[in-house]
Amino acid sequence: MPVSNTLPLAALPAWFAQSRPDEPALICGTDVCSWAELDARSAAVARSLVARGVRPDDMVTIALPNGIDFVVACFAAWKAGATPQPVSSHLPQIELDAIIELARSSAVIAEPGLVTSYSSSSLDELIAASDRSIMLPDHVAASWKAPTSGGSTGRPKIIVATANALCDPETPAAWRFQDGGTAIMPGPLYHTGPFGTTIHALTAGCKVVIMPRFDAGEVLALVDRHRADWLYLVPTMMNRIWKLGDEARARHDLSSLKTMWHLAAPCPAWLKQAWIDWLGGDVIWELYGATEGMAATVINGTEWLEHPGSVGKMFVGSIRILDDAGRELPPGETGELFMRAADPAADSFRYIGAEAEKRDGWQSLGDMGHFDAEGYLYLADRRGDMIIIGGANVYPAEIEAALEEHPQVESCAVIGLPDDDLGARAHAIVQPRGVIDEEALRDFLADRLVRYKRPRSFEFVDMPLRDNAGKVRRSQLRAERIAP
Repeated sequence: MPVSNTLPLAALPAWFAQSRPDEPALICGTDVCSWAELDARSAAVARSLVARGVRPDDMVTIALPNGIDFVVACFAAWKAGATPQPVSSHLPQIELDAIIELARSSAVIAEPGLVTSYSSSSLDELIAASDRSIMLPDHVAASWKAPTSGGSTGRPKIIVATANALCDPETPAAWRFQDGGTAIMPGPLYHTGPFGTTIHALTAGCKVVIMPRFDAGEVLALVDRHRADWLYLVPTMMNRIWKLGDEARARHDLSSLKTMWHLAAPCPAWLKQAWIDWLGGDVIWELYGATEGMAATVINGTEWLEHPGSVGKMFVGSIRILDDAGRELPPGETGELFMRAADPAADSFRYIGAEAEKRDGWQSLGDMGHFDAEGYLYLADRRGDMIIIGGANVYPAEIEAALEEHPQVESCAVIGLPDDDLGARAHAIVQPRGVIDEEALRDFLADRLVRYKRPRSFEFVDMPLRDNAGKVRRSQLRAERIAP
């Protein structure tokens, strides 16, 4: 039974616990948390947070790995009237310290030993110290989340949502969740996509199966084992699952799967086609948007077959394409994307640690692309990642898509390096699957890319180039390879 009226997120576990107290709300490995347990544990943590000085609209930094405790901590923050501020539990100490300082967090929830410069508590410590006599505030935080920017390479930037900590009964339906359904979440919960969809799944009354870390074969096994109807992936995960091979994929029954969403990064056309052929166009859905939440497009696989390469039509907010002079471009011409929220008078976010760069109320996040005559959006790449080779614009994402089509390429990143002749050259950094022959790889690309787009140089590494959220920091990779 989904939430029928707007409800504080703090009250969501108790709302479901009334009708289904013993049903699992969360599963991670062998750990299971019922709705009643989610309510009780988060309330216990919230009382300790309040006792330690957390007040309404404070931020609570959550530096926990993927698991049930992460979600418990989020609901505890909401019950305390605060805003959860999720970060990776693998951050270097200096970066974590900078985020905590920027957020002015009233509390930090982390595993023992992770945070050394600031006082932090583990979830178990907070539960053990809980005092039932402490009253929880009857308050809904003005912001329901405050993640950090996934693309930050310097001082961190916190993106504070302006939507308050209430459940929106329309959102779960938009994500195609089913009451009583099962969602599989392999993505890192500190990222906005996995964070938001996990909470929306719970709002819909779904059971959410959280993976401690992504494993391609285990994703398929979990869908089969739990008869899951909903799955979140990013293209990097899709690629790794696809490269398991036909035999490995066929071992698992995925007939229960009704919806697979992919987002967070561009999906190569060949990979998208392969998944549509495998699971069907009605199952595959894609969303393009940003953590800032201003605007988004949506497309399913059936539509995509009619508009290959598109990320869909406008779903919320507005997007327009501008040239360098600020003129709006007609369909078919590539320019910079500028976004605006559905209500131009109300921002969907505010930054801490940066200023929003806007043009007449429209903001760019650096993406390039174009609309076709029917209003379908096509992405090129990020402006800062574009390589100008002999005067021609080359988008790394196009080269990476061709590289990842090779069965021996596990992951890759393409960057621009200085070239005395052409101004810049494309340099491919490749993580191979086993042994790969460079000349064979060059021949493979020759059938897929025009000459000036092919990498002039290759570098082979033994580490992943994208994280589990599908993000790659090309600017950092470039800086590491250019001598000061």
